[in-house]
Amino acid sequence: MDVASEAAQYSGRVAGGSGRGWFEVDDLRRVVPFFSLAFALVAAITQPSSAADLALTAVPVAAWSLWAFARNVPLAAVSVVIVVPVVVAQRSGELEPVMFNASLLAFAAARWCPSLAEAASLGLLAVATPALVALVQDPMEVAGGLWAVSIVFLWLIGRAFARQEQLVVELEGTRRELAQQTLLAERRRIARDVHDFVGHGLAAVMLQVTSARHVLHRDSDAAEEALRSAEDVGRRSMQELRRTVMLLRSDEAGVGAPVPTASEIPALVDQARAGGLAVELHTRGDLSRIPPGVGLALYRIAQEALANAARHAPRARTMLGLELEHGRVALLAESSGPVVAGSASERERPHYGLIGMQERAMALGGEFAAGPTDDGWQVRCELPVEDGGGP
Repeated sequence: MDVASEAAQYSGRVAGGSGRGWFEVDDLRRVVPFFSLAFALVAAITQPSSAADLALTAVPVAAWSLWAFARNVPLAAVSVVIVVPVVVAQRSGELEPVMFNASLLAFAAARWCPSLAEAASLGLLAVATPALVALVQDPMEVAGGLWAVSIVFLWLIGRAFARQEQLVVELEGTRRELAQQTLLAERRRIARDVHDFVGHGLAAVMLQVTSARHVLHRDSDAAEEALRSAEDVGRRSMQELRRTVMLLRSDEAGVGAPVPTASEIPALVDQARAGGLAVELHTRGDLSRIPPGVGLALYRIAQEALANAARHAPRARTMLGLELEHGRVALLAESSGPVVAGSASERERPHYGLIGMQERAMALGGEFAAGPTDDGWQVRCELPVEDGGGP
């Protein structure tokens, strides 16, 4: 579908759904016959002529009406019916106002023709009208140059109108595309947040509950400790849930919701260590200088990396490093030791955690890589920090 036809459909939708005036939509073409009628009346009143010539002035009005109200009639089909009566009516040197129909033809061709070639062809026909009139009456009585300039001017005005509507259609399409992209981005963001804290929290709770069930009859103290850990993890997950809900509702409430920052990563490491993961944290630079957006991404990536280490390498040693320098912050999570092999179904399912980490890094213009090493697994991420400084 070309832009012109799409513009016409868009105008029709606006006319049917917005309730705005006809002047703002494509129904402007229905006014054209009334302009032609006005020219004919002015000519008949100011320059009385024979009945035959007056009848000729009504032919363009009828042709315009057919084109305006029967949408399947192309302008090219009625253009000759418009021009010929205008030229013939000028043979006596009277009824000059009906020549404004040539200007109308130029404007309508530029405004509504679906292609530039057709618009230019009909525009040339309109411009040729004064020259044809000069053939049927005294050339000295026809201001051919003035008529030609006015016809060309109205053709350009029509092209400007058509171009404006084309831009409206393109802008509307771009707006819809941006809205769709925004919706998809929001859905991905919510999916990442749900995976990051709900998925991790439930996995940790299930791990502790399973441990408690296994030792319930042999070691009640260990079972109680496992259940206490599960309770703590559940409480933290509920806090994360409330924080994310506040973030999603922040626009409605008019206040910003608190989000995790890079300064909270040490507490995240302590929680992982309390859960039984052998993890060490090494930092270089002032984490408080990291902007909130970058800090949130680092927190979520570190959270996912530690959760994966606890799930897939619980007996390995994990090192989490953060380094802030030269306007960039680097995060490295490296597990060294035995890695638990996943089941076949687990290996085949989408790795949403890795996908989420990569999306967070790429959204901020950073770099992300994850994969196995000689003795474990490694996650590496670098993000630009506009407001960050050196160590």
